[in-house]
Amino acid sequence: MIKIYNTLTREKEEFQPMTAGKVKMYVCGPTVYNYIHIGNGRSTVSFDTIRRYLEFRGYEVNYVSNFTDVDDKIIRAAQELEITTPEVAERFIKAFKEDTGKLNVKPADSYPRVVDYMQDIIEFIQVLLDKEYAYVVDGDVYYRTRKFPEYGHLSDQSIDELEVGASKRTGSEQQLKEDPLDFALWKNAKPGEISWQAPWGDGRPGWHIECSVMATQLLGDTLDIHGGGQDLEFPHHENEIAQSEAKTGQKFANYWMHNGYVTIGEDDEKMSKSLGNFVTVHDILQRIDPQVVRFFLSTTQYRRPIRYSQKTLTEASNNLQRLKNTYENAVFRLNNATSHLSEDAKKKNEINQLIDQFMEAMDDDFNAANGITVVYELAKWMNRYVEQATVSYEVLKFALDYFIELMAIFGIVFEEGLADNRVEQLITERNEARKNKDFARSDEIRGQLKDQGIILEDTPQGTRWRRKS
Repeated sequence: MIKIYNTLTREKEEFQPMTAGKVKMYVCGPTVYNYIHIGNGRSTVSFDTIRRYLEFRGYEVNYVSNFTDVDDKIIRAAQELEITTPEVAERFIKAFKEDTGKLNVKPADSYPRVVDYMQDIIEFIQVLLDKEYAYVVDGDVYYRTRKFPEYGHLSDQSIDELEVGASKRTGSEQQLKEDPLDFALWKNAKPGEISWQAPWGDGRPGWHIECSVMATQLLGDTLDIHGGGQDLEFPHHENEIAQSEAKTGQKFANYWMHNGYVTIGEDDEKMSKSLGNFVTVHDILQRIDPQVVRFFLSTTQYRRPIRYSQKTLTEASNNLQRLKNTYENAVFRLNNATSHLSEDAKKKNEINQLIDQFMEAMDDDFNAANGITVVYELAKWMNRYVEQATVSYEVLKFALDYFIELMAIFGIVFEEGLADNRVEQLITERNEARKNKDFARSDEIRGQLKDQGIILEDTPQGTRWRRKS
């Protein structure tokens, strides 16, 4: 039984999708005006890991994640880059897919873009106007926040607390509103900006209305899961609920999930573009193995903050390398395993117990930190098993298949063949074995490398190696 911490209720709840075996899941995607920073990457990886686990548990997941391709930031970027706003969006959508592809993020079932839903957005706003949840002022359209009685429920804030914060805002827009809390559904066109025709005047949509429209168009009036970063809880997701439920009269999402921040520095400052302390995924992947970055991001429980530092990346790299070593040693040992030993059933039962522990950990609000701890235990079991004089092919293959499957939930797929750094490590280990006159181990490593297509040449200058052509 999977339990999810629901931000809306602030409790862990048993997950019960509306349709047995199927999950409708919407995750807020990036505003595409720049490369995503590691905080955006954390959200993308966290929900990809959650999706993968749901699929491991047998659910069919319809996964939708949007691109916001109309926004003030995109317009500013277009002006700075001296290209059009669609060109800015296209450039960074492509970059997002390339960078997340390197992190082995599964593509969404749908990647809706705002510009493709403009007529739907206009029709959605018109319904809110007809129901008097919205009003027009000089071509702008605003949502009447106080008309929605549940406003503030998601972010656990009272309407009075929110009013105090809103009343401190200044500017011409605030003067147009009936209430400081009201938010924009449609923005009147400014000279030189991209715009669309609407009954109340040319312009473009506000940010919040876009996700409501795309989510309900693709997944229906009610979603099973709506996810996103912790920073989106208010006002974005709060506003999504208000406008969606006012329009449809239905509950917008049954489970709200929010991932924690990525922090940086000794003070654990939140990483964000607005604070100017961000590091882009694009830049990180130029110097760090994408699998290490993926492992770093996917093996912390999604609601907990992650500290980004060289120390935490190095720790992730070392842990991942040990797991890769387990995989390679197990694959090598299969070559001389024996078929059907008397203890096969007992050994398989030990593995099944570990799988049960893994599911127990992940069923508890997708606790990846506890889940990967069980994978480490499985790796230890496999390492001890392959050192035995006689190994059962059936048992080792059983363990290896599960090991591969569990690692794939965290987005790690083992390469066929040895990576260069692993070849060098094995050669160093072989040289050490020869130095210690452990010729059995030396020959074993040479055989392991040969099986992987690596040819060694021992020369007076040291051991050279090449891949078999």
